[in-house]
This record gives sequence, C-alpha cells and structure tokens, in this order.
Amino acid sequence: MSDRYPAARSPDRFLRWAAGAALVLLALYVAQPYVNGFLYAAQTPRAVTARGDLAPAETATVDLFARASPSVVHVFAQAAAQGRALMGVEGEGAEQGNGSQTGTGFIWDAAGHVVTNNHVVAAAAQSGGSIAVRLSSGEVVSASVVGTAPSYDLAVLRLGRTGAALRPLAIGTSADLKVGQSTYAIGNPFGLDHTLTTGVISALQRRLPTGEGRELSGVIQTDAAINPGNSGGPLLDSAGRLIGVNTAIYSPSGTSAGIGFAIPVDVVNRVVPELIRNGRTRNPGIGIIAGQEATAARLGIDGVVILRVLRGSPAAAAGLRGVDPQTGEIGDIIVGAGDRPVHRLADLTAAMEAAGLGTPVDLMVERDGRTRRVRVTTTDVAETRL
Repeated sequence: MSDRYPAARSPDRFLRWAAGAALVLLALYVAQPYVNGFLYAAQTPRAVTARGDLAPAETATVDLFARASPSVVHVFAQAAAQGRALMGVEGEGAEQGNGSQTGTGFIWDAAGHVVTNNHVVAAAAQSGGSIAVRLSSGEVVSASVVGTAPSYDLAVLRLGRTGAALRPLAIGTSADLKVGQSTYAIGNPFGLDHTLTTGVISALQRRLPTGEGRELSGVIQTDAAINPGNSGGPLLDSAGRLIGVNTAIYSPSGTSAGIGFAIPVDVVNRVVPELIRNGRTRNPGIGIIAGQEATAARLGIDGVVILRVLRGSPAAAAGLRGVDPQTGEIGDIIVGAGDRPVHRLADLTAAMEAAGLGTPVDLMVERDGRTRRVRVTTTDVAETRL
C-alpha cells in the first residue's frame, strides 16, 4: 500500500507545477505593456533621422512654387449696391452670388496690371463697386478695371500705388501642349492664400460657354484641384510658365471633382494687350443679331436664325435678311461658315474667331427652303452682337 502513495502524489505535483507556470505566463502577458512602457518609453525628444535630399521631382515643384507664387494675388470685389465691407470675413474665399466675390489673379507686367477672370469683377465693375487686391507680401492695394472681355472671361485690373516689387509671371504657349503634361495651379480656394495643387493636362481643345451665346474653343482640361476662389489664377507647366488661366470647374457640388478648365495662354496673350490698349477686345463678326437658340430648336431649325441685320454692316452689304418685323416671317438661316457646319450660335462665333478681323468668310445660308453661298467680310462688332 505504501508503494502507491508516491505514484499518486506525482501527478498532483505536475499539475501544481503546470498551474504555476500558467499563472507566471499570464502575469507576464498582463504586465507586458507596463514593462515595455517602463523600459522603452521615449520620455525625451527623439533624435531626428537625417532625411537626405528631396527627390528631384519634389525639388522642382518647390522651386516652381517659390518662383511663381510671388506673382499670384488675391482679388476681392464688392458690388456697390450691397453696402457690405469689402474685406469682411463672412463669405471670404468663395465666389458668392450676393455681390461679394473673391478670386485669384496674377501680375501681368511691371506697370501693375493684373489679369483675372471677368466673372470675378463683373458685378463690381458694372455697379461702380470696389475692388482690392492682396499681394503675396500681404499688402492690400486698391485696383481699378482697365478692360473686360466677357467673351473670353478675362479682365485686366490696374493696381493703385504700392511699394512692393511686382514680379510678372513667365509666359508660355498653349500651341504645343500635350495630354499628360504636368500642371500646377496656384490660387486662393475658399480664401486659403497661395494654395498649390498639381495634376496633368487631361484633355485639350475643349469648348467652354462664356457669354452672349459664345463659346471659347481650345480650352485646357486639367485634374489639378480647382475650387471656388481659384478663378482667375494661373495654370503653369513644369517650367513655371503660364499656360492657362483657371476659369471653371465641372462639378454638381461646386467643388473640385477632377475636371477643371483653363483659358489657353495663347488667347490670353492676345486679348490682354488689347484690353490694356483699348479697354476692350475686337470681336470679329458680320453685323447681325441672332435669334434665340431655344426658339429655333422649338421650330425644328438647325442653324442660326438671323433676327436682325445691322444697318451699314457687312451682313447688310451682302444682302442678308432678318426676321420680318411686320409678319414675323423668318428670313435667312446660317447653316455653314467656311468649311464648318453651323448648328448653333457657338459654331458661328467659333468660325468668326478662326477667320479673324477683315477676312472674307463664305456662309451657307438657307432662305425659302433653298441654300446659297454668301461671302461676307468680318468686322469689329460689340460683345452682344455677331
């Protein structure tokens, strides 16, 4: 009997040993965070790890912003009828519909001319309101409108007296742009001064509606983030040259959705000097007032209905007819210009732009169900006419 007791106690000792070991392991598991915190906690500032040089692409972007950003300004426009403080905080940084508008612009020349979008300053210009510009130095300077071109959504301002050194942007060309090129937009989205966004040229030769039934052709599409407040700001290439003026986004929410548009710099470089010289641009046309597109569409008309022919115009000299004011009978419908079909007014204005001033243009005109060719020489017309 006595020989059996050691054998019976042996399993008991093993179980007690296993249970003790398990308790020790559990205690170590529970205590591990506290032990690690005691042994390894960084209770003093850590040593800085050497970064090394920036990547070449990063260095190029940093240098580009350093060169270009001093030329970018913040534009504030206030319509006279609103009676609100021009620099009030409320609504700052967004393009408002209450007479208060903010946007971006850039220094064009050392004489103090600033280029921006027409829609940024239009309400203030038309009502005799006030315009101010905040330079990259932080200085706020009053500005006046030198000229506007609603058909191109461009405006030129002149800065008042300032002690700051003005740095015009380098000018590039939009004639040789390629889809996939890098783009850099600098502006003031939502009032956040000198914000840089990057992207690529997503598409070229887009058409963008502007005003009075006109469309701007050759527009640049980019995925660089463009938001309210970016309007009028520069779109740059990787050399830091101006290749476009940011003017619109396509987004149901009104914020960047990766589809932004910029007026090509070759158009800007042609229009801005005209605005500085004359306060307006010369618009090639033939001297007609076109009928409403919606009315023509309801009548099943494919083309531009001539509502009225201006006296002494090239259209009048060519014998074109408008709608009879007595009977309402439709006269001429323009269905072609040069080698382009004309379905709507934007097609006709694009053909006039391509032809330029003082150039003969062959129009295809329908009258009484018959089509004939009429040659008309373009002339300078008002923004609201063609």
